[in-house]
Amino acid sequence: MDSEKYMEKTEQKTANYTCNDYRAEMVLLGLQRQLARPDLTPEEKAELKSRIAEAEKQMGLD
Repeated sequence: MDSEKYMEKTEQKTANYTCNDYRAEMVLLGLQRQLARPDLTPEEKAELKSRIAEAEKQMGLD
């Protein structure tokens, strides 16, 4: 993608940034922080990774 198209797309996203977008980002950040905890069981890690993947998919980051 050339820089003009990238900037155009970025400007469109910025103009349409909503409270729901912010909330989704904060949920994703919280899940990622939980995943970084050293005391998680393998099952907890798997569940968090699944939830992170779903959040990223909903945000269009996958």
